[in-house]
Amino acid sequence: MKLLTGNSNPALAQAIADYLEMPLTKADVRRFADEEVFVEIHENVRGEDMFVIQSTSFPANDNLMELLICIDALRRASATRITAVLPYFGYARQDRKPGPRTPISAKLVANLITTAGADRVLAVDLHAGQIQGFFDIPTDNLYAAPVMSADILSRSGGENLMVVSPDVGGVVRARALARRLGNAPLSIVDKRRDKPGQSEVQNIIGDVKGWDCILIDDIIDSGGTLCNAAQALMDAGAKSVTAYLTHGVLSGAAIDRVNMSALKELVITDTIQPTDGAQASGKIRVLSIAPLVGEAIRRIADESSVSSLFD
Repeated sequence: MKLLTGNSNPALAQAIADYLEMPLTKADVRRFADEEVFVEIHENVRGEDMFVIQSTSFPANDNLMELLICIDALRRASATRITAVLPYFGYARQDRKPGPRTPISAKLVANLITTAGADRVLAVDLHAGQIQGFFDIPTDNLYAAPVMSADILSRSGGENLMVVSPDVGGVVRARALARRLGNAPLSIVDKRRDKPGQSEVQNIIGDVKGWDCILIDDIIDSGGTLCNAAQALMDAGAKSVTAYLTHGVLSGAAIDRVNMSALKELVITDTIQPTDGAQASGKIRVLSIAPLVGEAIRRIADESSVSSLFD
């Protein structure tokens, strides 16, 4: 087994390599003068079980091309099996047709990864479970909930906690976390979204008065929805609001919104490499998923169970 990484999240790739006690494969992933991506692998990978670690985060298209070209380079170098490890799968929010004459880009990207030569995919908290079906190759979807629940319990002891879903679509994720927190009570934020990145809270389903609320979701992008939900919960009498999200996209003025919001703390994972602004924020904390991804990679290489990680 060998690990290869592009330029999207080298810190996470190195942490995974450290967990597995093995070096990253020596390779150049660079640009020509006209920004074409060029990949050159400096080790023999013939017959190897290869894992390419690459989040398709900002700049999404550049990082996606790096992933595809890395896979192609490995296939042409006669690697036995190639697993695309996607801590963050970009384009995942385009998983259906929201209106006429719109694409299903998540399916297109899945086809590209398969056509490039990947034999299987390992992802973390896909935006929608059905995206696994977009791939015509074996796909494992890891969940950050065990990492998050362990952090929550270590800081709160599990007392006075209520798990909150920021929308109806996230209830399954919220219920799974509530179960890990000793069957904590659950409430839901009823919101209306007029267009991407903008939403308005209509109602809070459930009595949050006096509770320490844990908002759980998979992606924070502009931060508007999350900050509006936090304010609505505080207005409804919540004692505090802490948010746990897997993928910290944090585009535009998101960090400023979080810093000025009613949130006590925003906890994200390192599926996307945190920016300097996120690391400098007093309200944003980062959890590492390197042990989770590293253990899944080990189990795939050993042909043992990945799902048992979440039992």
